[in-house]
Amino acid sequence: MKLQAIPFNVPLVTGRERTYVEQVISSGKFSGDQPFTKLCSEWLEQKLGCQKALLTPSCTHSLEMAAILANIGEGDEVIMPSYTFVSTANAFVLRGAKIVFVDIEPQTMNIDSALIENAVTERTKAIVVVHYGGVSCEMETIMELARKHSLLVIEDAAQALMAEYKGNPLGTIGDIGCLSFHETKNYHCGEGGALLINRPVLVDRAEIIREKGTNRSRFFRGQIDKYTWVDIGSSYLMNELSAAFLYAQLEEAEKVNEVRKRLWVQYREALLPLVEKGWIEIAEIPEGCSHNAHLFFLKAKDLEERSNLIAFLKKAGIGAVFHYIPLHSTEIGRRVGRFHGEDLFTTKESERLVRLPMYYGLKQDDIEQVVKAIRTFYEKHWGVKG
Repeated sequence: MKLQAIPFNVPLVTGRERTYVEQVISSGKFSGDQPFTKLCSEWLEQKLGCQKALLTPSCTHSLEMAAILANIGEGDEVIMPSYTFVSTANAFVLRGAKIVFVDIEPQTMNIDSALIENAVTERTKAIVVVHYGGVSCEMETIMELARKHSLLVIEDAAQALMAEYKGNPLGTIGDIGCLSFHETKNYHCGEGGALLINRPVLVDRAEIIREKGTNRSRFFRGQIDKYTWVDIGSSYLMNELSAAFLYAQLEEAEKVNEVRKRLWVQYREALLPLVEKGWIEIAEIPEGCSHNAHLFFLKAKDLEERSNLIAFLKKAGIGAVFHYIPLHSTEIGRRVGRFHGEDLFTTKESERLVRLPMYYGLKQDDIEQVVKAIRTFYEKHWGVKG
């Protein structure tokens, strides 16, 4: 019998999105900072405990705002992992920075905190951490290092809403946090993001940068009688239709998080026999980290096996994908950055990683189907029955 098609991702729809979007249409107020925008910002501030949450059109825009807030300029150096999406680096390259890539730890695919200090120079301005898959970097070590060298810490928490490190929500530990609400994320509005400000001194300027470099936000609050151009900036406001769609999802965040974590556990328990046979590796969540089940990955032996496994799953009607090509291996990555130290894990581990279907509507039967297909692949590969 032909297997039911299981896509890699199905964007979340909770049921209230249409109602809220229709309310916006009826109101005739479509631009940013309208009622639903404010509801989303308040939800984030209350849930996460950050000083200020500003909705943006995307996480890319949030990162660009963070680079401006950090006063990144020509010749400054910014430390980050190479295993990340291009937006993480682009935001700082646009300000003239040199990117210093540091190797990852294979367990989490996050930046290796033990390697960061050796990459610090007199030109280093900031450390950008990426919480891969909603699993935290070793933030205690990184924050101590940042204080020691007077560096800003910017959290690329694109995948990390509802995840924590030692009880602290990701995105709220560093000086600035950046969230994504792209349709591939746990909560989305098609395209969207948020900038989390954790230092009160940065709030006023963040609002100005977001409003095209004007003090328009203060004008709307009645703090000044007119607004004008006071700083650099751009149009970094999320529109109200997107905010309405997003708010319907944030209202269900706890429920969605519980379901996704349950699915993650089902994957793990079903794949453990294959791990015990030495056929694959799967992620282990470090102590002190509470993840959000953004993704589930396994690791094949090498690039060839990974490619063959993805092709096999595709023929079985299952959407599985690999993830990032390390940025330092690209032509532009070599031009705008450098890899500090030895690339022990970034390239090797990225070539082994396979992301399995993971979304709110995934069923237990779907997971069983995916695991059965993986088991069949390896039984053929090893010439044995599991």
